[in-house]
Amino acid sequence: MTLLISSIAPALIILYLIYRHDVDREPIKLLLKCFFGGWLSIIMTLILVSPINGIDLPSGMPKSLFDAFVTAAIPEELSKWIILYWLVRKAPAFDQYYDGIIYAVFVSMGFALIENIMYVMNGDMSTVIMRAVMAVPGHMLFAVAMGYYFSMAKFDTPQKAKVHIAMSLAVPMLLHGTYDFLLMYTGAKSSHSPLLAVGIIILFVIFDIYLWKLGIKRIKAHKAKDLGMG
Repeated sequence: MTLLISSIAPALIILYLIYRHDVDREPIKLLLKCFFGGWLSIIMTLILVSPINGIDLPSGMPKSLFDAFVTAAIPEELSKWIILYWLVRKAPAFDQYYDGIIYAVFVSMGFALIENIMYVMNGDMSTVIMRAVMAVPGHMLFAVAMGYYFSMAKFDTPQKAKVHIAMSLAVPMLLHGTYDFLLMYTGAKSSHSPLLAVGIIILFVIFDIYLWKLGIKRIKAHKAKDLGMG
């Protein structure tokens, strides 16, 4: 029971922190749809990944790149994006810049919560801590990028909408894939080259700090736009 509660708590905490910054509260019904839609995106991801599950590449960079982007970042972010687009694109309540970030995070945390339970129930408290510190916040930061550009597509000029909607999918995939690759490649090479492993870990820390700074910057930017609209 402790593991189960610990696996659920990080996603709920993030949802609260993101939601409390919304001045004009979103409809609870739509937020719940987004959250449970994130559960559906897990199923979509499993369907997308199933044809490539049997592909086995040599360990090292090729396998790390393949696993990070093809089996993780691309199908996961695509599934979450489809749910976000389906539920939110024409919703009347989607009337402010920050709304896109909120909706994207709710979808992402629905996904992350189920994924976390799947990992944690087959692990131990160390798995709980690692995922609470890295995996779940990672999903949140990818969602901030998705929601940022999703809102830009909603409120910017029609000429720029297509570019922003494409970036709402491409940027989270790139961030997610890079994040996972740095982690996976470190694990794949650590036993062969400790110096290289240390270098990749340093790169990961730098990239993680960059993600947090970028995410906070984007949240502040959209909140500032909303104040200007008001």
